[in-house]
Amino acid sequence: MPKDNGLHIDESMIDTVLAEDINFQGTMKFAKSLMIKGKFEGEIDASGHLIIGPNAAVSATIKAGVITNYGQINGNVEGTERVELFNNAKLIGDIKTPELIIESGCNFNGNCIMSEKKGVAAPSSSPTASQSQGAQSQSNQAASHKR
Repeated sequence: MPKDNGLHIDESMIDTVLAEDINFQGTMKFAKSLMIKGKFEGEIDASGHLIIGPNAAVSATIKAGVITNYGQINGNVEGTERVELFNNAKLIGDIKTPELIIESGCNFNGNCIMSEKKGVAAPSSSPTASQSQGAQSQSNQAASHKR
């Protein structure tokens, strides 16, 4: 029996909805938004927005632009833009994403790798040229005071 958690998702804004009575296995690819309300097992490789409904059970390796989870996911996920875990969501697996939202009341068991956002330069672990020059001028000033 489906859980009634009082959550209302506006499905009119979602391009494709797989209803609760659908049990699907295989590989899914899509570019727009897709919501799973039933069961899915396999692999998802998408650039669009994946929404896992509150009563959904997904066992899959998932890669999508945005992954929004209200239900249960077993498997590793990669959100190229963002991963969102909302109240009562369960995720057993690893997460790779540049942005992660975890709401109170969800359950996440796995590792998380925070990747760099696309279009954002990674901070350098070595000092920048201005930092190096600043440090060099400080050491030069210290040396001149000792003379």
